[in-house]
Amino acid sequence: MKIAIGSDHTAVDLKKEIIEFLNTKNNIEVIDLGPSSKERTDYPLYAHDVCTLIQQKQVDYGILICGTGVGMSIAANKHLGIRAVVCSDTFSAKASKQHNDSNVLCFGARVVGSELAKDIVDSFLNAEYEGGRHQKRVDMLDDYLIIK
Repeated sequence: MKIAIGSDHTAVDLKKEIIEFLNTKNNIEVIDLGPSSKERTDYPLYAHDVCTLIQQKQVDYGILICGTGVGMSIAANKHLGIRAVVCSDTFSAKASKQHNDSNVLCFGARVVGSELAKDIVDSFLNAEYEGGRHQKRVDMLDDYLIIK
């Protein structure tokens, strides 16, 4: 499994912790798309980079972290084929993957602590899309995408 990860300046420390956590897992390759410093930056740039790798099928999933996770989620969901979810709990992370086939997990460094963030990541990555009755709705997400 390959995961692309990005953050903004507010989440650099938590991103590093999540990368270290993922590196302890078997069969997970992590691509860190930045930033590496706490110098002020713009989160849409990192959301775009992560989502582009997913669209190009170079990675399986993305993780995006900002102050709340909301900005990253909004930016990610502007990309065709991306189903980003912002989660502050393990149930939502698991259910979003099972029911919505989410491929980008977002959370906030100012909202969740590092241990909860690790649990959220685990719940997301260990869940599997159920398909079936959910597929029609997932298909509708891209069908209704409006491109300017």
